[in-house]
Amino acid sequence: MRTKTKIAVYDFFCGCGGTSAGFHKAGLDIVFALDVDKDAAQTFKLNFPNTFFHQGDIRHLVHADIKAIIDSHPNHLSLFCACAPCQPYTKQRTDKKDRDDRLGLLEKFIPIVQQYKPHFVFIENVPGLRKGQGKNNPLRQLEEILEELDYKMDSDIVAAQDYGSPQIRRRFILLASRIGNIELPKPAYGLGRDKSYRTVRDAISDIPNINAGESHPDTKLYPNHRAADLSEMNMRRIKMTPRNGGGRLSLPAKLQLQCHKKTDKNGKIIYGGHTDVYGRLWWDRPSPGLTTRCISFSNGRYGHPEQDRALSVREAARLQGFPDDFVFTGNLNSMAKQVGNAVPVDLSHAMGKGFIEHIEEVYGKI
Repeated sequence: MRTKTKIAVYDFFCGCGGTSAGFHKAGLDIVFALDVDKDAAQTFKLNFPNTFFHQGDIRHLVHADIKAIIDSHPNHLSLFCACAPCQPYTKQRTDKKDRDDRLGLLEKFIPIVQQYKPHFVFIENVPGLRKGQGKNNPLRQLEEILEELDYKMDSDIVAAQDYGSPQIRRRFILLASRIGNIELPKPAYGLGRDKSYRTVRDAISDIPNINAGESHPDTKLYPNHRAADLSEMNMRRIKMTPRNGGGRLSLPAKLQLQCHKKTDKNGKIIYGGHTDVYGRLWWDRPSPGLTTRCISFSNGRYGHPEQDRALSVREAARLQGFPDDFVFTGNLNSMAKQVGNAVPVDLSHAMGKGFIEHIEEVYGKI
């Protein structure tokens, strides 16, 4: 029987570190990470200085680097994560998917699993990953390989808010294990469960006020608490938007966009557009799912519940579950992109604890 066995995490497509942050919080060791984005790489390396980082494309990965790290952690069980870019599979995508070279990235993860046969595999992506492309779907290819290698699997579409995230976000999760049967952790938050959903108020109500276009002066206590500037017209709009969940439908006609005012001969709106744009968050609900434009008033319901501005980077990071000592690098748009692309930390934390419980069921208490 193994005792005091730890899990070594190999975070492929790590982004700024949402998966790693949650796994680290659960007690796992982050030993390897890979991403091609320069700003995300800088953020990850700043927050995980002891992790071996490969900045580059998985298609150019030198496998000897992985073997050397595996060999240097003989008392660890290995967990390979692949949270490949989700944009090719999202329903919000409007351009041609067959033109996106990111479609094959998850497929490039398969031979790495075949070669090193990690003890565990973790996949996170948008629900659309399960659809389309028939036999060429990389998820199906991976599942077939895992079955051939005698992994036990469990997968489903889960809601991040059910696992403690103060944000409504549906994700596809797959867990795989070579040491025994494994199941997705049971949700703990929501109606009829042990805990109530966490809300925007829970996440950001204690963060100090700032104005649009400003940063909080105490960058040590509130790093990245910086809000985007607003145009004169958008400042007028947000000031006219009711506090705590108000939206653009409450704006007077002179402040509405033309595309939101088109009507038929009977005066009925022909195309109303997305109702969440130019909207404020509700204090006592989870936030809508964050995107790469999560600090933009005009790109979603990302207006502050009370202040006349959109979310700051730090507030968006809080809604993604990042602690305040997790610091982001890059310009304002890059930081928002990193936050929006991240795996919700609370979700990965729950999955990390699930892996530990799985090991303890097989080997005993760690």
